[in-house]
Amino acid sequence: MLSVAVILFREALEIALILGVVLAATRGMLGRNRWVVLGVLAGVSGAALVALFTNKISQAAEGVGQELLNSVVLFAAAVFIGWTILWMGKHGREMRTNFNKMGAAISTGEKTFISLSVIIALAILREGSEIVLFSYSMLIAGKITIFGLLMGGVIGMGTGLLVGILLYVGLLKISPKYFFRVTSWMLIILVAGMVAQAFGYLNAAGYLSNYSHIVWDSGAILSDEGLLGKTLHVLLGYTAQPSIIQLVAYVSTLLFFMFATRQIKRSA
Repeated sequence: MLSVAVILFREALEIALILGVVLAATRGMLGRNRWVVLGVLAGVSGAALVALFTNKISQAAEGVGQELLNSVVLFAAAVFIGWTILWMGKHGREMRTNFNKMGAAISTGEKTFISLSVIIALAILREGSEIVLFSYSMLIAGKITIFGLLMGGVIGMGTGLLVGILLYVGLLKISPKYFFRVTSWMLIILVAGMVAQAFGYLNAAGYLSNYSHIVWDSGAILSDEGLLGKTLHVLLGYTAQPSIIQLVAYVSTLLFFMFATRQIKRSA
């Protein structure tokens, strides 16, 4: 039961941290909760479908279908979170001025809500499918009972979601003067980490092998499988053994959004 709790805690933590930052960044916008619920339902439904067709997905593309699926989901999530970053850069002044009336102050909120739903759905799809597949394999192998799985799931997922809620509440306590600057930077770093992870999955699938050389190995100092390492992995894109392509992708994404947001703020 303990091993199940630890695994599910890590998966739930990734969902919770991503949603904590994204939801904090879009707080106060009228009608947001409806789109959040829509995103959750879409993500859960997608995870269930992936679980049903897990064998076909794993066997696709010469046995690397799961890696390719993960990379596609990460790239898609990065695109939609990137859209949110640029949108915040364009409307940041209005959002700060009308902090409690964001929905009425910003006319392009509908597109942002759609983006929010997609981000939530993709986060739940990727991690939710892994949770379902892990739980199913544990039951089939006879390594745990249904009761043990349920208890481990409640403990692990409940703890992971609690950490995400604490992050969300902590972000809400930041002064409005600095709130959008902090959340924008957190989203930029989050996107950079997602892009790097996506290239990591492509490397694992056998693609981009010419750029798969490991730059360094900091696993002995801080493993990305532990609690702190996993948290930094989600929020900062930390990887104990980054490849050349991952490092280049991470730095390039950071520089792109730093430049793009600055240009958008100037034009706005």
